[in-house]
Amino acid sequence: MKNLLTDIAGVRVGHAENTEVASGTTAIIFDQPAVAAIDVRGGGPGTREASTLDVANTVERIDAIALSGGSAFGLDAGGGVQAWLAEQGRGFRVRDAVVPLVPGAIVFDLLNGGNKAWGRFSPYRDLGYAAAATAGTDFALGSVGAGLGATTATFKGGIGSASTVTTNGVKVAAIMVVNAVGSVTVGNGPWFWAAPFEENGEFGGQGLPPAFTPDMLAMRIKGGPAARERENTTIGLVVTDAILNKAQAKRLAMIAQTGFARAIYPVHAPLDGDVLFAAATCEKPIEPLVELTELGMVAANVVARAIASGVYSATALPFPGALPAWKDKFG
Repeated sequence: MKNLLTDIAGVRVGHAENTEVASGTTAIIFDQPAVAAIDVRGGGPGTREASTLDVANTVERIDAIALSGGSAFGLDAGGGVQAWLAEQGRGFRVRDAVVPLVPGAIVFDLLNGGNKAWGRFSPYRDLGYAAAATAGTDFALGSVGAGLGATTATFKGGIGSASTVTTNGVKVAAIMVVNAVGSVTVGNGPWFWAAPFEENGEFGGQGLPPAFTPDMLAMRIKGGPAARERENTTIGLVVTDAILNKAQAKRLAMIAQTGFARAIYPVHAPLDGDVLFAAATCEKPIEPLVELTELGMVAANVVARAIASGVYSATALPFPGALPAWKDKFG
């Protein structure tokens, strides 16, 4: 176990970014089509192929997930991932036609100081292709891929990941792009809201403060209390090797998204676009009530840990006035 999404067998992750634009894309590739669903709770989401994942619709399995910066422009990243899969002959077959299925979601990172004057077409389709082509079982965390331009209310955001095993031996792991309107840390200190779920000092081992003051519980959001811009979103994916159908994957996504609330304060705001995908590689059977409940509970903890990991691992952008990274202040 590497404490990464790729601890789930048959899952690979690739990043591609443009440092001048200060944005990028992350592709999650399933070696075999995976059962998938989606849960959306933010007030300003941006998604691709979300309706495909509706439990009432026909398609049960997908080939990949595209996570990207760039706001709505970043939805083009899914086309790049799709192009790479098509070259591999991967996709949903209808007689002689093959259509790779690549749902996706985006974060708003257009105001982070990078040069967004890219001309007629955005770079995200090419970034999606590059991310898919380089996907592997080892991948970087922090300010890479879709997390390159991500920020939070107080510190630089980024990509985080975490994994664990349930009591009955089922694996579950998450990858998160943290670009929240709120804060992932308590007040002005080094403590992460997700501290109770931390394992092996994965995000600094700071624990929680000995007591909570009113100032610690005050709202900290991008732009201050009078914020009006849509600059935010936390998006990600939780994957398990359990055997799930589409409805069960939907329930897993719903339970696991409670991990957002364990790690971000405030969360699911009108200015957020919080989206969580859930996928199952369908290797291990589970009991559909108690064991699915445990899987969701553990998945929520893993999501919270991955969110904290994204901020802990981030590095500041090299632009005037850029938000500091957590490690810049607390080392």
